[in-house]
Amino acid sequence: MNDSANATVVPFAAGNAGESLAEKKPAARLHLSETVRMAEAIIFASAEPVSEKALAARLPEGADIASALAELRQNYARRGVNLVRIGNAWAFRTAGDLAFLMSRNAVQPKKLSRAALEVLAIIAYHQPVTRAEIEEIRGVETSKGTLDTLLETEWVRMRGRRRTPGRPVTYGTTDIFLDHFSLEEIRDLPGIEELKGAGLLSVRMPSNFSIPLPPSDPDLLGDDEDPLNDIDLEELGLLTPRITDD
Repeated sequence: MNDSANATVVPFAAGNAGESLAEKKPAARLHLSETVRMAEAIIFASAEPVSEKALAARLPEGADIASALAELRQNYARRGVNLVRIGNAWAFRTAGDLAFLMSRNAVQPKKLSRAALEVLAIIAYHQPVTRAEIEEIRGVETSKGTLDTLLETEWVRMRGRRRTPGRPVTYGTTDIFLDHFSLEEIRDLPGIEELKGAGLLSVRMPSNFSIPLPPSDPDLLGDDEDPLNDIDLEELGLLTPRITDD
């Protein structure tokens, strides 16, 4: 009789067809549990939201990051802090219904002017957008100080340059903007009906009025945009000019 005939058979339930690989294989489940613990530690210790790319670089090779984040998010769903997605990154945040507990310790932000709020809304919905396009939509001139204020809040960033005469700078929102307004992605911005319900739009808007749909990936440059290079950054005062020997 050969060795295979003497092998001990360990019974193992086949499980339902709909069960995941981790549910069918205890070793895989244990591996996923360890991945969840490690992802939790990394995100908890970080002062900034952690991208999935950063997690992949620090977790063991082959770790199922998507499943680990989904389980970790479920584990914290009913706790005092929740795991939330901010763009392509993840962070722990106080549960929404407990935010009032933090109000005493919260730093009161400087109130934005009406002009700044209008410009911020235009950038959020119309990005990528240039200063001239912002002024065309608003119907009034936009001061440099208004854009500077939004850039200082880090809710708005310079994306690139438009491929038109003068190569104007294009503007877009940041992950800090998403985090502040509790948005997972830019397309979670309220639509027309939500804005009407909140009293921010008149219920008697023109029939042809519409709100543009922001891009699904705000980091992706458009066909008419060029990325900012070092020379552009120097011209915009975002990079210290390089000193060259004569």
